[in-house]
Amino acid sequence: MPEEPDVTRRTGRLARGAVSALLCLAATTGCGGAGEAGGAGEAGGAARQDGAAHEADGTASRPLTRREKSLLHDAEQTLVQQCMREAGFRLWKTPENPLPEHRDFPYAVDDADWAREHGYGSGLRRRVERLRAEDPNRRYLRGLSPQRRQAAVTALNGSDPQDGPHATLPMGAQVSRSSEGCTSAAQRELYGDLNSWFTAQMITDTLPSIRRSRVLGDAAYTTAVGKWSSCMRRRGHDHTDPGEARAAFAEPHGTAPSRREVRTAVDEAECAADSGLAATARRLDRHHGRQLDEQYRAELRDRTRLERAALPRARSAVRAG
Repeated sequence: MPEEPDVTRRTGRLARGAVSALLCLAATTGCGGAGEAGGAGEAGGAARQDGAAHEADGTASRPLTRREKSLLHDAEQTLVQQCMREAGFRLWKTPENPLPEHRDFPYAVDDADWAREHGYGSGLRRRVERLRAEDPNRRYLRGLSPQRRQAAVTALNGSDPQDGPHATLPMGAQVSRSSEGCTSAAQRELYGDLNSWFTAQMITDTLPSIRRSRVLGDAAYTTAVGKWSSCMRRRGHDHTDPGEARAAFAEPHGTAPSRREVRTAVDEAECAADSGLAATARRLDRHHGRQLDEQYRAELRDRTRLERAALPRARSAVRAG
C-alpha cells in the first residue's frame, strides 16, 4: 500500500505548495509544490516568446508579487483538480497559507510580541496536526481501496518518475518526475516548457535552505550566538544556541504554550536583540542571499520569466475553474 501523503513536508512550517503535494509519495522523486524561492527567472522555449513583450518595460526580470504568486498557486490547483476529476477522482483545493500566524524563525525567535502570544509555536503545531487530520484529501484517500488509492496517486503523479524532467540540485542530488499525471499536465499547461520549469523550480526551491545553512555556519553568526547564550544564562536559561532552547519545547502538550515556554521564547527574542544576534543574522542572511542570487542568477531568471509568462494562462484557468 502506498505511503500516506504528508501535508507538512517542510520541517517546522506548514506546507504551502500546490494541492499535488498532498498526494506526493516517497516513491515519486521531485514532487514539489509552489516554491519559496524569492528570486527572478528567465524561461526557455515558448515561454521566452511569451515573456518578450515584458522586456521593453523591464518587468520580465522583476520578481513576482505575493498576489501573482498566489494566482499561480490557485491556477495550478484548479488545473490539477480538473484533471483529476476527468480521471475519475475527487480533489479539494488547499489554502495557500491556512495558518497565517504560523511563522518560521530559522536563526532565532526575534519577535518578542509573537513570542508572548505563541511561545515557540507549540500550540500552532497542534493546530497544524489538527488541520492534517481534518484534511479532506487525506480522508478521501483513506476511504479508497488500496487499488483505487494507487490509481489516484498514479493519475496525479504519473507511473514512472524517471520518464520525465530531471534536474541536478546544487548539492548534487538528482531529482526527476514523471512527464505523465495531472501535476505535470497542469504545470505544462501553465508554464509551457515542463522541463525548463521543473529545473528552475527544483533548483531555486533549494536556495533558502542553502542560505540558512551558510548563515548558521558563518563565524560571525557563531560569535553572535555566544553573546546570545551569555544573555540567556543571565536570565536563567542554560542553552548554547537557539536550536537547543527551541528543542526543549518541540512536542506540543496543549492548545496553548506553557508559561515556561512563553518566558523562554520572550527571553530568546529579547536576548537576540540585546546581544546583536538578530541584527547579525539579518545581515548574514542578506549577504549569503545575494551570493546565491548571483551564483544561480540564470535559474532564478528562468523561474521568473516562466512564472511571468504563465500569468495570463493562470488568470484564464482560474476564471474557467
